[in-house]
Amino acid sequence: MKNYLLFEIGVEELPSRFVNSTLEQIKNNLNKMLKENRITFNDIQTYGTPRRLTFIINEISEKQENLEEEVKGPSKKIALDADGNFTKPALGFMKSKGLKEDDVCFKTVGKDEYIFGTIRQEGKQTSEVLKEILPETVKAVTFPKAMRWGGKNIRFARPIRWILTLLNDSVLEIDLEGIKSSNITKGHRFLGEKEFSVNSLEDYLEKLEKNYVILDQNKRKDMIKNQCIEVANSLGGEVEFEDDLLEEITHLVEYPTAFYGEFDPDYVKLPKEVVTTPMQQHQRYFPVVKNGKLLPNFIAVRNGDKYKIDNVKAGNEKVLEARLADALFFYKEDTKKSLESYIEKLKSVVFQAKLGTVYEKTLRIEKLSLDILNMLGLSSESDDAKRAAKLSKADLVTGMVFEFTELQGIMGREYAKVSGENEAVSDAIFEHYLPRFSGDILPKTNIGIALSIADKIDSIVGFFAIGIQPTGSQDPYALRRQALGVLSILMDKKLELDLGEVIDYALNNYSNIEFDRQEVKAQIMEFFNERIKNLFRELGIRYDVIDAVISADISDISDMHARAIELNNWLEKDELVEMLTAFNRVSTLAQKAPSDEVKEELLKEEAEIKLNSEFKDTQTKVEDLLKDKKYSEALDAFASLRPVIDNMFDSVMVMDKDESIKNNRLGLLKKIYDTMLKICDLSKIVYK
Repeated sequence: MKNYLLFEIGVEELPSRFVNSTLEQIKNNLNKMLKENRITFNDIQTYGTPRRLTFIINEISEKQENLEEEVKGPSKKIALDADGNFTKPALGFMKSKGLKEDDVCFKTVGKDEYIFGTIRQEGKQTSEVLKEILPETVKAVTFPKAMRWGGKNIRFARPIRWILTLLNDSVLEIDLEGIKSSNITKGHRFLGEKEFSVNSLEDYLEKLEKNYVILDQNKRKDMIKNQCIEVANSLGGEVEFEDDLLEEITHLVEYPTAFYGEFDPDYVKLPKEVVTTPMQQHQRYFPVVKNGKLLPNFIAVRNGDKYKIDNVKAGNEKVLEARLADALFFYKEDTKKSLESYIEKLKSVVFQAKLGTVYEKTLRIEKLSLDILNMLGLSSESDDAKRAAKLSKADLVTGMVFEFTELQGIMGREYAKVSGENEAVSDAIFEHYLPRFSGDILPKTNIGIALSIADKIDSIVGFFAIGIQPTGSQDPYALRRQALGVLSILMDKKLELDLGEVIDYALNNYSNIEFDRQEVKAQIMEFFNERIKNLFRELGIRYDVIDAVISADISDISDMHARAIELNNWLEKDELVEMLTAFNRVSTLAQKAPSDEVKEELLKEEAEIKLNSEFKDTQTKVEDLLKDKKYSEALDAFASLRPVIDNMFDSVMVMDKDESIKNNRLGLLKKIYDTMLKICDLSKIVYK
């Protein structure tokens, strides 16, 4: 068998959200430290359960690679004194590198000579190196919240109880602050042996499974999915999987067994989300549906086998019954009044101390959403938009949303329907929160889009106006997420909306606050600028392409996105180097032009006359293509100028001694450059 290392860290039950990130951190630490210590290996496999983090390093070398490295020290004039003896700096350099005087020499680098030496070091056995680095890979892990135990200095998410380390079937003795490694591990907490020894990797994997531990998280996830599907089929329905919930449950169990429970069919009459939210968010159950409608069943996953599963089923049903009873109570109480009647309470709910109440925010959303609809030519929908804005936050003070905060917006829509509001208003109340997280659905209706943008822009503008901005990893009001939400909507819906103008309207709504309007707007635009760059990079657009399109315009996001995609593809052309060289020269000289005025009577040379003539034809063509958003064709048309541009630079001295002729030629180049900027700034493109 090829060399391997088996490294298992046994812990008290880890919170499910920490399992993947901890595996990834330790894997990265191992990868880094092994390479730094010149130990070769093929790959690192990672496995995690609530009680163990396991790492298998395949084809690990038996010893370090020998080290032979040339190192450079101080210059000769510093290394030697007047008598030619080594100085303290030179001796200090040799000592730090483990070199003797006979091991060094002088070599010329540039104009000076420097002391050089070669470090030679025999590689240590891998086992000796691992004893040093394995504890460090664990100590280097960080958590949002960590704990200490037993008087140890190490911090971890939960106490570490055992360490198993096998190097090629033999125990590798390591010590992690008194926790010593062995070949002993533990089975499932209730079903397996309390502890047992293993003698090899195969023995480890085989005995874990016999002791009710499914080590591979992917295998556990597949087991959970298949079991849930089988249980749902037995009920005549289908299971509704939610990816995050499935991932969480996978890291809550070592030996999964799915089972179903039942609840009172009367609860199914409630809005679907009222039932599924307590199920999924609070109890970690999967709903069961048939033809899209809820069945009075749920599917849960037990960390164990089917022993006394009926007792487990009854216990889970009892807990869910209490949750659903609460939901039904809140629903009945909330619907005794119209949604509009809750608006008054918003006047006493503070949005932010300096930005006023939630009620005042709804008034700003109303104004801004109407401005947005007008900009989009949709003012005919203003009445419904005003109504939706007025009711948009009313559900925040209902009993249901107070108890189940995840239902904000959802209950607003449901209560609006119960109150007799039309579909457009009801849907917009829900949609104005979208998207709520990365990958979430986007608003579909015009009113929902307008309210969503208005709500998010209002928050961003308000917080920037009072000097609260995201810094580093700190973003307590989720302004970055809200900005990305706005950009996602604009791009997905291909809306021709001037972001700068929307921000101006939003700033108008904060006339009661003192701030430097020009400075705040500049900060907000730069903030969006950075979000655009990040978003485009995630979409696979080149960094220089992003700079090129942002240099042109950052108002129409949808248009900018279209230009970025087309430019990204257009840059695959074979003649790219020649084109960029020509247009970079145009860009450089255009900056020196006092104006873009071109007097044709001052064009004396044939090359400049021809360039001016062809440019006028190209300019007309490019502007027509831009109106139709045919950016790739516009770039082709613009690139057709390259030969006549090259000819002018070859034939004409742009910086003529005659000031008027020079400025005229510079003006022509500026006209060409300004036309280029309508598409993008090609001078930002880096040839690869």
